[in-house]
Amino acid sequence: MSSTMYATHGKVSVAGAELHYQVQGTGPVLLVSQSGEGDADRTVDLVPLLADAYAVVTYDRRGLSRSRLDEPGRGATLAEHADDVAHLLAAVTDEPALMLGCSFGAVVGLHTALRHPGRIRTLIAHEPVAPFLLQAEERRRHERELTGIQDLYRREGLRAALPEIARVLGIDPSGKDAEPGLTPQPFDDRRVANFDRFIRHDVSALLDDTLEPARLAGLAAAGTVVVPAAGLTTPPTVFDLRCAEALAESTGNALRRLPGGHNGNTSHPRAYAARLRGILAGSVG
Repeated sequence: MSSTMYATHGKVSVAGAELHYQVQGTGPVLLVSQSGEGDADRTVDLVPLLADAYAVVTYDRRGLSRSRLDEPGRGATLAEHADDVAHLLAAVTDEPALMLGCSFGAVVGLHTALRHPGRIRTLIAHEPVAPFLLQAEERRRHERELTGIQDLYRREGLRAALPEIARVLGIDPSGKDAEPGLTPQPFDDRRVANFDRFIRHDVSALLDDTLEPARLAGLAAAGTVVVPAAGLTTPPTVFDLRCAEALAESTGNALRRLPGGHNGNTSHPRAYAARLRGILAGSVG
């Protein structure tokens, strides 16, 4: 099997679940691991801008949208999410893949690179929501922010929790500087259910994460280049930017700035795709 893919969608069985995935384009495999509640359709405007050069793979993380769980009420660890990525990549290519991980997806990418050496050639880790990267006092402060989001959601629901998520991650919910002509992302029942899964279970996986930052220094020798990234407009005070900066320190790789903020891949897809191509150019021979 080569790295050039022509299929448009498929299913892959993993431990305790079946994952839905989609492929668009031809060329080296580029997996996009979404943020938060994002499923395979979250980067609908970005993917076509990359599909002339890459086979862009997106997927519904276990528990989201069209992916099926054997035990629907059960959460998943970051190790399980990482194993899912490894199984998915094995289903679409026998060569090391490229990966763009955004927010929660960036943390999944780091775990995948550590648990499955050689599976990911280059990981662009955009603003990983990874308190484990921070020093103890700052880590505890931001873990309290994540716990606070969960508590608020359980008490008052999604309408109350969304502004707090935006505040904690430095997201501008107005979208006033977004590129024109974006595909609408409505809050339908599926997306609401995905938010529920993310806040209840995946945030808990972040809080339970025990990854040691010192391990990240060895990723280059194991075959994965980690490219820490952050949005140009992400406020300097929010912890996801601090995590990206800490990742740069842990890996010794420079922090790259990409258009937009925490969700620049969806708010600025044209400029983001152009910047992404430039970053990846050095890793595609």
